[in-house]
Amino acid sequence: MADMMAQGKQPEVLFWVGAAGSFDDRAKKITRAFVKILHQAKVDFAVLGTEESSTGDAAKRAGNEFLFQMQAVTNIEVLNAYEVKTIVTCDPHSFNTLKNEYPSLGGKYEVFHHTQFIKKLIADGRLDINNSVLKDKKVTFHDPCYLGRANDEYESPRVLIKRLGVNLTEMKRNKSTALCCGAGGAQMFKEPEKGNKDINVLRTEDALATKPEIIATGCPYCNTMMTDGIKFKEKENEVVVKDIAELIAEANNL
Repeated sequence: MADMMAQGKQPEVLFWVGAAGSFDDRAKKITRAFVKILHQAKVDFAVLGTEESSTGDAAKRAGNEFLFQMQAVTNIEVLNAYEVKTIVTCDPHSFNTLKNEYPSLGGKYEVFHHTQFIKKLIADGRLDINNSVLKDKKVTFHDPCYLGRANDEYESPRVLIKRLGVNLTEMKRNKSTALCCGAGGAQMFKEPEKGNKDINVLRTEDALATKPEIIATGCPYCNTMMTDGIKFKEKENEVVVKDIAELIAEANNL
């Protein structure tokens, strides 16, 4: 973004990479897949690079409102200095925070989850999805809480999955009744309370009941939790967990 500003250019969108997409080795693959899609659709985009900080989502969910506001105000100052209008992110937690919690602190932007943005690229005729590579693969979709219940977005991911030509089977608990993967509300960063089963294992059992080859999701944290669930169930050789962006990149041979 700084380089673009120095050249007097303003990108079409700012890609908010997020903490997971920047630092987690597994989530970096999602970031790369989405960037390949942006390049294929010839989207003029930029990233903040080292100027991007945590949105403050985890701090807020864990109860540290003061830290959240410090993070948020710092980010808003950077975004507003660059006159950012449109943001896209692969992380529903960042999506929810930027979209719903930054406006009251002075950060008003048009914010897209990457599934919404890819759907828009298709609608605008800028991107096409090859439906032969993954044809008839058995897929189930896990709804991220901060995309689904928090923002009522259930259709964009499903529209994209169906365009892949796969066989989509819904879990018993889906859309507004979907079960959390266990990572939301800053739970990702602590050990679970005592109980008879971890939430990610319970959710993985929901997914495995559909007998999938692929568990698709749209959140790096959900991806981690479902992958851990697959390992716990010793199903790594039969089932893979992939972000929708990865599936589209794979289908288009990117």
